Amino acid sequence: MNTIIRRLHSWLFALLVLVGACAIGYLTSRHDHVVDWTYGSRISMAPETRAVLAKLDGPVDIVSYANPQGDLRQTIAAVLQRYQQAKPDIHLSFVDPQKDPAAMRHLGITVDGELILRYRDREQRLDMLSERSLAQVFERLVRGNDRIVAFVTGDGERRADGVANADLGAFVSQLEQSGMRAVPLNFSQIATVPDQTDLVVLASPQAAVSSAATKALVDYLGNGGNLLWLADPGNQDPCLQPLADTLGIRVLPGELIDASNAALGLKDPRTIPLGDYPPSPITRGFTLTTLFPEVAALAEVHKREWQVTPFLRSSPQATTQAMDGSSGHGLKGPLDFGFAFSRLSPSPAKAEQRVVVIGNGDFLSNSYLGNGGNRALGERIFNWLLGDDVLINMPSHGAPDRVLTISQAELSFLSIAYILVIPMLLLLIGGVIAWRRRRS
Repeated sequence: MNTIIRRLHSWLFALLVLVGACAIGYLTSRHDHVVDWTYGSRISMAPETRAVLAKLDGPVDIVSYANPQGDLRQTIAAVLQRYQQAKPDIHLSFVDPQKDPAAMRHLGITVDGELILRYRDREQRLDMLSERSLAQVFERLVRGNDRIVAFVTGDGERRADGVANADLGAFVSQLEQSGMRAVPLNFSQIATVPDQTDLVVLASPQAAVSSAATKALVDYLGNGGNLLWLADPGNQDPCLQPLADTLGIRVLPGELIDASNAALGLKDPRTIPLGDYPPSPITRGFTLTTLFPEVAALAEVHKREWQVTPFLRSSPQATTQAMDGSSGHGLKGPLDFGFAFSRLSPSPAKAEQRVVVIGNGDFLSNSYLGNGGNRALGERIFNWLLGDDVLINMPSHGAPDRVLTISQAELSFLSIAYILVIPMLLLLIGGVIAWRRRRS
């Protein structure tokens, strides 16, 4: 009788295990839960990417022209699977480019695996698959048509397409990859800012700006246009005073110096490092260190209808000095050198008008763009000015522990441990186990 009961229990246990396995298989085929235990969740999709996907309020069709031979299709599908989990109406399909070479030439397909993404009536192409490139493509799909960014030229401004150290070519080239189109704006050839312009950039004019150009910029602001004004020290052009009066600010004479930056290894006291920022829509959550060489301080001198938010501020140790190097009666820090302006737009076509004034243009130049978070801060400024508050500031997902730094003594110890100690230990354990088995 006991034997029958034990067998019954065994069969019942086996049946329960089988039912449990079937239940687990049934549930996992309908539900999945992925946990990222890596440092800083570095293999997970960035929150900024999820935010951009949330702004796509319709299906996205992705066609990949990938050869069916090899693993390329599987790789593309695996990468896009994370995006489909966040946005289920992303549809992926594959086309064999070898079946119709004439159609591929007509479409301009030149790279194996090239993607064409379609959202509503918009289309974007991608030939390099990464989270950053995908985020930029999704951002362009959200924006629709390219944003027109007009750079004022003709008075020695920093060139948007220039390769000289002081120009902005490297940064503008990156902007154009995320759906912005840079165009020149020369007021000797045109009297007003074109209506389709989304943003005007006045980048450190070296010569006196004409009264006609100043009037055009003031009228542009009066009509609700967005403006980025980069003002370097020593360029207090009286012709731009009407523009400053419209905003209620003043570019202070002289330049900022901060002798305390020597503790950070900076030899030039005119280079202002920032690692902490006043709270603002531009710098919210921004923690990267930025460097600003040769900075002009700014001051709000008149209250206007603008909401003014300082977002770049020197340390308390900073002071101003004259351009010839004499300190004189310099102002004591902390001193602001970056203001963000916003107000209800006078134009019925826009909800809000935005302006940024910074007492430095070098931080986005070809020479200094790669310093710390300069590039990332520039991206935030342009995205805010264009009304794209979901910023594409992709964090680095590289593993912080992928490089092992050890001394020569530690390397010798590890070599001896792996070559001699561990094998000897395994042999000893094996010998003990074999001796115990013989005794038993």
